[in-house]
Amino acid sequence: MTESKGPDKQAGKPGPKKKRRGPVERLRPYAIGIMAMVVVFGGSALIGAHVRSTKDDKISAPSGAVGAAWIPPGTAPTSSASPSPSPTPTPTGPNFAVPVRPAVPVTITIYEDLRSPDSKAFATEYQDMLAQLLTTGQAQLHYRMVISTDKQYGGHGAQVAANAAACAQDQGRFDQFVEQVFNNQPDPHTDSLANETLIKKLGRKTGKLNLGKFDPCVEQKDHEGWVLAAQRDFLASGVGTAAPVVQINGVTVHGALDPQRLHTLVMREAARVIKLQATPAPTPALS
Repeated sequence: MTESKGPDKQAGKPGPKKKRRGPVERLRPYAIGIMAMVVVFGGSALIGAHVRSTKDDKISAPSGAVGAAWIPPGTAPTSSASPSPSPTPTPTGPNFAVPVRPAVPVTITIYEDLRSPDSKAFATEYQDMLAQLLTTGQAQLHYRMVISTDKQYGGHGAQVAANAAACAQDQGRFDQFVEQVFNNQPDPHTDSLANETLIKKLGRKTGKLNLGKFDPCVEQKDHEGWVLAAQRDFLASGVGTAAPVVQINGVTVHGALDPQRLHTLVMREAARVIKLQATPAPTPALS
């Protein structure tokens, strides 16, 4: 039996011609695709800008950051004058100190500003003595970031460098990065430390840094909020207005200071703490 053909399938008759699309019609799919890409990338740019704008509000401490040093009861003999009572660490708030070496009886807290020539001079003069105390296990170091030079000279180089130091701390390379900053510290009047290209170059000189993590941390200012909060805490504490400032078990060292005097004060405090720890606590009376 022969198949019946519909009106469009009659033998020998072609179907209706397709209407030719104009240039606008032909380009429409591409235009839609391009607009979609603009929306996606434009949205990404807005999101990125929003994230960067809120970095200074978010307090993200670097890896391993700690709170105030443990302060034994009593007084810390940090000067020949009558010692002042040891302050009590703030029980709440973010951790602002970057520790170097495990906990020991004496904690030396050093407030340093990476843009400050005085901080660089301190680091150079005290480097050998501090290394000796660390190697012999007589003290640990807590570093606190200060950015007072940004107000003094203008700009924000100290803030950028401090954020980068915190990024290096995320990988356990705080000391090594700070050493590179001080070895290559520019004139503070130039605010060159605000240049991310220079900061990344110093990161490469540091060595053993995963730059795939370090560079984005610098670019996105991951620890900027932590740096700003640490500066506010420094000014509010009354410790001082500019770095360097040195504390021994939480008590600020005043007066003229040199490596020998600091070493003597540390040894005196270590002896006090060891004696305190060796004294047995009174046993409660039994009822």
